[in-house]
Amino acid sequence: MSKREHDLDREVVVETKKKLQRPSLFKVLLHNDDYTTKEFVVQILEYVFNKENTEAVQIMLHVHRNGIGVAGVYPYEVAETKVKTVDSLARQYEYPLKCSIEEE
Repeated sequence: MSKREHDLDREVVVETKKKLQRPSLFKVLLHNDDYTTKEFVVQILEYVFNKENTEAVQIMLHVHRNGIGVAGVYPYEVAETKVKTVDSLARQYEYPLKCSIEEE
């Protein structure tokens, strides 16, 4: 056995575990307006945000009374997709419903 082969036999393999960092979370916000119906907002909350009817109604009323409300909290890519879905459905049904993202 050569010296080089002998040195390779003595090497120690060290495994390191990388610590995974939780992704940042973002709030998806619904904004009140004077034209989008309450029923449409409830449908959006049920369909896009998977809310039960009672929770959807509570969120809709909060948005209606306060001008803005949190529809859900998600990692950025999910939040962005939800905003695009809401915007697309609002345009399709000709409502000016605004949805935005805010870092938590």
